[in-house]
Amino acid sequence: MTANKLTIVVDAMGGDDAPGSIVAGARLAVERDGQQVILVGDPDRMGDTGDLEVIPASQVIEMGAEPASAVRRLKDSSIIRAAEAVRDGRGAALLSAGNTGAAMAASLLRMGRIRGVARPAIAVPYPVPGSTPTIVLDCGANAECSADWLVQFAVLGIVYSRARYGVSRPRVGVLTIGEEEGKGNKLVKEVCALFDAYNWDAVDAQHVGNIEGRDLLHGTADVVVTDGFTGNVVLKSLEGAFAVFEQSVNEAFAASSALKEQSSTIASTVQPVYDRFDPTLAGAAVLLGVRGTSLISHGSSSPATIAHAIGTAESIASLDLIGKIRDTFRET
Repeated sequence: MTANKLTIVVDAMGGDDAPGSIVAGARLAVERDGQQVILVGDPDRMGDTGDLEVIPASQVIEMGAEPASAVRRLKDSSIIRAAEAVRDGRGAALLSAGNTGAAMAASLLRMGRIRGVARPAIAVPYPVPGSTPTIVLDCGANAECSADWLVQFAVLGIVYSRARYGVSRPRVGVLTIGEEEGKGNKLVKEVCALFDAYNWDAVDAQHVGNIEGRDLLHGTADVVVTDGFTGNVVLKSLEGAFAVFEQSVNEAFAASSALKEQSSTIASTVQPVYDRFDPTLAGAAVLLGVRGTSLISHGSSSPATIAHAIGTAESIASLDLIGKIRDTFRET
């Protein structure tokens, strides 16, 4: 392990293939990338954890559990103990591939919410060829939202875009069904009215109006806000489209004898394009607005995805996002 790496606390019991895939991914991150990792979970179920430190937890919040009640009842669950470990300074960030609602509830309950933030949001960077990513939030933390929450989501996204990607004056917009003024449902119209009235200069940002789904990968805005239900549907739709595209290209190559003969040349050309859009290479999305660095990965994450997610968590934890968000909300 590398001494200058921040320690990441990993919920070993969260995920469709937990704890096997999670433990394997953590070990890969340590052995290949020099990450520092603490696992949290049932030691009797985790198998060979190598030299990794383990914080024991006797309970698991299952993927289909109702988050709020489960977090209240299962106080010795792996996600609760992992959030406590970050709160207590044993690690710099929490990573879970388990129940998203439970991960958010545990982060809120044990770490607390940054003063001035009504609700945390999941922020996902969407790749933009030749430019910095578009930050979309909320992507699943809040299925139903009020209009003023989305204004706060925009501010959270502005801080994130600036801190992680160096965007000095982020452009912000609202995801809706048309770029023309007045397009959208009741919530979107309320949000657009609040955006029009907001002093974006106070957060050193620029309002660019309505954003359509087709614009997300074109760099039309640096930060795009929506409710968590819509954001999660958009996220998973694009991930599914990428998987189908990758499979279709591979099948087309395999069907051509001429292309097979040039497979190594083609692979070296196409792979960077795949990598640019491959969601597994980020591995996790950050929950913004809580008083601790908390990241959420897909329940179906493979060991390789978990290893990438640990690296993402370590990178984000080094940005002091909590301090930057706290300062921004104190000033606005």
